[in-house]
Amino acid sequence: MVRTILFHENHFIEFYMLQDAKVKAKIQYVLELIRQVDRVPEKFLKHLTGTNGLYEVRIEHKSDIYRVFCCFDEGKLVVLFNGFQKKTQKTPAKEIEKGLKLMNEYFALKK
Repeated sequence: MVRTILFHENHFIEFYMLQDAKVKAKIQYVLELIRQVDRVPEKFLKHLTGTNGLYEVRIEHKSDIYRVFCCFDEGKLVVLFNGFQKKTQKTPAKEIEKGLKLMNEYFALKK
């Protein structure tokens, strides 16, 4: 199975461009895994409870943790939204709200 990965606007690209080469390589690795593996381990892709379809791509490099929000569209497409470096145990509510807003925007534009 191969999933197509789409980017909604430039939110992910802007986040990605700010990272150093090693973090970029890790992000590429995780995205390639999501693209090709049928059942992606929760360590790399997790559904956020109570968000109606919002997922987080989970990237770890050394002791740094990064998250990128996404959703599925028509079964195969992974649409990447905002990314951020996680500094606390819990994903910040404002980041989740931003991800939800971008997901709703994406589906509204499709109609």
